[in-house]
Amino acid sequence: MTALRLHKALYPIWRNDPGWKGVLTTVNNNTIGTMFILGATGMFLAGGILAMLIRAQLASPRSAFMGPEIYNEIFTMHGTIMMFLFAIPFFEALTVFLLPGMLGTRDLAFPRLSSYGFWCYMIGATIMIVALVAGVAPDGGWFMYPPLSSSAYSSGINTDIWLLGISFIEISAIGAAVEVVVTVLRYRAVGMSLDKLPIFAWYMLVVAVMILTAFPPMILGSLILELERAFDMPFFQAEHGGDSLLWQHLFWLFGHPEVYIIFLPAAGVISMVLPVMARTTLLGYGWVVAAAISLAVLSFGLWVHHMFTTGIPHMGLAFFSAVSTLVAVPTGVQIFAWIGTLWKGRPEMHLPMLWILGFFVTFVMGGLTGVMVAMVPFDWQAHDSYFVVAHLHYVLIGGYVFPMIAGIYYWLPVLTGRKRFFRMGETAFWLVMVGFHGTFLLLHWAGLLGMRRRIDTFEAGSGWELINFLASISSFILAIGFGLVILDVAVNAFVAVRGRRNPWNAGTLEWATPIPGPAYNVASIPVVSSRYPLHDNPDLPVQIARGEGFLGEPTRNRRESLAVSVSRGEPEFIAVFPKNTIVPFVMAVVTSVMFMAPVFKWYLLMFIAAAGVTVLALVWAWANGSRGNEGLLDAGRGVFLPPHTEVAHPPGWWGSLFLLLANSVLFGSLLFGYAFLWTVAPNWPPPQILQAGFWWPVLALAGTALASGGIRLGDRAIRDDGAPWLGLLASLAGLAALGTAAATIMMGTTYNAHAYDATLWVIAGYVIFHASVVGLMVLFLLCRIGTGYISPRRFGEARVVRLWIDYAVLTAILGLGAAWLPGVLA
Repeated sequence: MTALRLHKALYPIWRNDPGWKGVLTTVNNNTIGTMFILGATGMFLAGGILAMLIRAQLASPRSAFMGPEIYNEIFTMHGTIMMFLFAIPFFEALTVFLLPGMLGTRDLAFPRLSSYGFWCYMIGATIMIVALVAGVAPDGGWFMYPPLSSSAYSSGINTDIWLLGISFIEISAIGAAVEVVVTVLRYRAVGMSLDKLPIFAWYMLVVAVMILTAFPPMILGSLILELERAFDMPFFQAEHGGDSLLWQHLFWLFGHPEVYIIFLPAAGVISMVLPVMARTTLLGYGWVVAAAISLAVLSFGLWVHHMFTTGIPHMGLAFFSAVSTLVAVPTGVQIFAWIGTLWKGRPEMHLPMLWILGFFVTFVMGGLTGVMVAMVPFDWQAHDSYFVVAHLHYVLIGGYVFPMIAGIYYWLPVLTGRKRFFRMGETAFWLVMVGFHGTFLLLHWAGLLGMRRRIDTFEAGSGWELINFLASISSFILAIGFGLVILDVAVNAFVAVRGRRNPWNAGTLEWATPIPGPAYNVASIPVVSSRYPLHDNPDLPVQIARGEGFLGEPTRNRRESLAVSVSRGEPEFIAVFPKNTIVPFVMAVVTSVMFMAPVFKWYLLMFIAAAGVTVLALVWAWANGSRGNEGLLDAGRGVFLPPHTEVAHPPGWWGSLFLLLANSVLFGSLLFGYAFLWTVAPNWPPPQILQAGFWWPVLALAGTALASGGIRLGDRAIRDDGAPWLGLLASLAGLAALGTAAATIMMGTTYNAHAYDATLWVIAGYVIFHASVVGLMVLFLLCRIGTGYISPRRFGEARVVRLWIDYAVLTAILGLGAAWLPGVLA
């Protein structure tokens, strides 16, 4: 088949709907990735404008440019936008756009989830910006420490908007992480084993797992702080058995891994771009992968170094200080691998290379100051000073923004199909370098002289006047430089002449398709045998375009891609992707109503929206599957494979597995909070503790046996072409028993009397919620069986439900056991 004929066959299947309807209904990674990049860039501009307002305020002592109330909103929103609405969404956007082409597949694993996550992000970001313009933006800092953020000191809706808005936006991050993990593990070119993955894919796999394990503590903290504000459940009130330090633990369990969540994608960009600029291959591929994994693991042992001044025991100080310095080892491994790559290659000084060199200088300086603040005696002196502010910006701007700009210039031909013609980029680079170091080197100095962070003004005669004046001038030079970068990229994207494919002579698969990439990414799934397939086989792009790979002839007239084995990349099944649909957009809108209605105490509307989300989720799930067996299908190259509906572990099972990983971390964080308060909070537990009695644990154990055993009986009956009704109904009865046992905890306590009672209510609510959700899944499965979607060959959906039941049962055992434990010990 000729390339043109294959394109004409594939394009009608994969194209977006025409006009504005296509924007709302698209599930294509190229379109969503592009919109995501534009949205995150807009947030960068908004955050940058707020930064300039801050520097204008601090340019002189006793400034009257802003009052303290407005300054607190500006300061809070600057940090919130840059951390939550720009840094993480931008690399997610780049990943959504690039990853399928890089892996040689046609789309991400769950295209509708990409669309839903994007719209959650855009709606949530819009809510935050509207709040700022309306004068009700959060004003308690982007870290939102209680008791400052409690209802006693922040009585308006400002803090509620932050807590619920950020929790809503983080749906996007969790969804993107699930997408990335399943895509990297299952959707790749044939022969692309794990040791042949593009290095960027390895980095994003590590980062996605980090997101799934770092974000849940923050989500939990936000939700329980909102419960305290709305219903006076005293999780953080010391006089009622709570402790405000619990928030800091939950926040920094997220906050410090987030620094590496931001850095590692940038390191992945460097590991992709630097070898191409040096005209060689990456030195120490295995060592770099190991360093990225090590850095991810170590990052979860650092959170307390943000709390060195809160009275941590000396043993804890020593441990967390040691771990904080240990992260320099895997970071150093990566840096030396990049230096070695430059050494063995022949570097060319293109614009992406300039930005990478700027990264080297800036990030190493930021890393050195990071080691300084990891030392407890120094941290006690520099804590909450502008030294920490300067260190943070050196790491995040130098370590993240600079490499991302290098990546944008490097992949600009893939993004736009055009080559760079206008040359504002070099001028922008030097303006940014001068402005950045002129700003934040001086702020290190101001911090050492005692200037506190988070202040809206300072007195004359403090010794900080000239420093702040020069830093503010430098910051405007920095802003002009970043503005020129955005202008240069925009002009080259829309005005520059068309470019040729693979202008850098790179070896990875994202350069194997026409530029910009078509909606289907690759015309056929290629077969690869190394990390740099285009170097091994220069004719591979032509072979892909002619359909000489897998799935080269779209005879079934539907969106299909290939799933491979996790480790070796061998073909396993054919995945059928959904068509364009407006359901993700509508679901994102309804979800936003569910999250934001409590801000205004509209709880009835919240429940109505929750019901709407449930209905839309059922509509979403009902569109999956098939009512007929298809058997083995022709995948091309003489290989016949089953569709994903006829395998034991379909994509939905893999997605559920990693979604439940995030869910389990949230539950573990809840138990951590319970144990923390029990250990350190006063009057814990209170004299009136829960007594489980005899029958309620028996009911819980019976429910566990029925729920877990019943789904296994139903699963076996489906595969044996028997009657699964009895087993599934037994599972429903078991889940009802677990929910009833959890409900007795609520009946035995008062939710707002003490932090102990409030925590038990949340644990019981967690168990009841999951028993209800999984019960609904069992009912859904019964309907699918009755309508012919399930058969002895199509039993994957039953395996998905079984996975969720096992999780609900396990968390019920742990949660109920933790709730009843004090009564047993008493």
